[in-house]
Amino acid sequence: MVDITFEKRDLFSMPQGTCFAHCISLDFALGAGIAVEFNKRYNMSKRLRNLGEGYVGGVVKIDNVFNLITKEKCYQKPTYESLRNSLEEMRKIAFEEEIELIAMPKIGAGLDKLKWEIVLSLIQDVFDDTGIKIHICFLEDDKDFDKCKDIKPLSEYFS
Repeated sequence: MVDITFEKRDLFSMPQGTCFAHCISLDFALGAGIAVEFNKRYNMSKRLRNLGEGYVGGVVKIDNVFNLITKEKCYQKPTYESLRNSLEEMRKIAFEEEIELIAMPKIGAGLDKLKWEIVLSLIQDVFDDTGIKIHICFLEDDKDFDKCKDIKPLSEYFS
């Protein structure tokens, strides 16, 4: 079983050395949601554009931030498949770099409109038995926080 913890707290108040993950688009717009804050803190949009790499379903890691590329354009919505591909790529990089903790917001289920229960099952499925700890930070008034108690197997959502 994967070690996933949940907390209502500011993502950026996590301890020094924590790696972060969030979802972005391939156009590197970073103009809405928590991506705006990542852009402010890390000058992320400019740094991503300077790298000039990335693909939907991939990850671009800059400093301690995993930028999960889940869609082509900022106005589009990701799919569970593109999110899964990005999560798998993040897992691979985390293994290679011996990263033990990744903190993230409620990825994919805010502005991107994926169902949180399914996203959570995806995270569990991808990181199961890896030893990588996942810490998910919620906004204080987020009603999805209570849905974290019972994580169902992914197979219950897709047949």
